[in-house]
Amino acid sequence: MSDGINRIVFVPPPQLDDRIETHHVTREFHREVGYRRDFEAYCQWYYETAERHRQEFEKMQGDINLFGWFSRRR
Repeated sequence: MSDGINRIVFVPPPQLDDRIETHHVTREFHREVGYRRDFEAYCQWYYETAERHRQEFEKMQGDINLFGWFSRRR
């Protein structure tokens, strides 16, 4: 009888392991898709903001430098 008890080992059914693994892989995939989508949105926002700042800087280059004009020593 002791031989029979020592040989009993709990092994979960293979379908349960497959389901857990599939769930984990699916969850990680959706998380990665979300990260990439958020990163792409951030990059798009960054490029648009940088372009707007370049345009504002070019526009400012043509403006009169009032601070320099008032601070000139005569």
